[in-house]
Amino acid sequence: MISWINGEIVEFWQTNQKFFVLVNCQGLGYEIQILETFFLKLKTNQISSKNIILWIKHIKKEDSDLLFGFTSKDQKKFFIEILSIRGVGSQIGMGILNKFSINEVINAIKTQNKKLISSVPGIGQKMSDRLILELKNKYKGEILFDEEKSKDELEIKDSEINKMMEDLQLTLQSLNYKNKEIRTILPILIKEGDHLAKKENNLSFEKLLKLAMNYLDKDSSNIAR
Repeated sequence: MISWINGEIVEFWQTNQKFFVLVNCQGLGYEIQILETFFLKLKTNQISSKNIILWIKHIKKEDSDLLFGFTSKDQKKFFIEILSIRGVGSQIGMGILNKFSINEVINAIKTQNKKLISSVPGIGQKMSDRLILELKNKYKGEILFDEEKSKDELEIKDSEINKMMEDLQLTLQSLNYKNKEIRTILPILIKEGDHLAKKENNLSFEKLLKLAMNYLDKDSSNIAR
């Protein structure tokens, strides 16, 4: 059983709506299916290091071994939860996470938004009903990001900054920062990101990531004292 992998990226590619990365780990090449968000980061050179860490879900079949890689443990856990539902296969699970964030899916489950769930290719009305029915109790007590803050406080008008914030959360999770800590600083980053975008007219992901890590490391040192 492979739980996670730390290795060097050899190459990455897209086949239809599937995204893959080949990772060299101690002389062995592992072909891993990844999410589109991570693939786009690789494609646009948003990831500077060739060495990556991915959380792996290993699915063994009669004629093949499939590896699915995620940048955070939460993504992997949610993927496994989806696969536990009767009739839901790995590609539908990846399709859900390719199209929506975990919070968006949980919100749809809690509000019984069947239209959103069934918008994922391969999910019909019956499967949408099953997903909502079987997952709603598991996430009944989940405190979601957009429920913790007021709508006005977290509204992001700039779609580019909105996309950066989503990527930022995934990156910080992969660096082992806690979700609760990340959610705490997001309103600050949104405001500062909007300010920097207007001031410099060129807000980069790297600047946002550095700013976020400064806040998180500062909070951690204060707690330690």
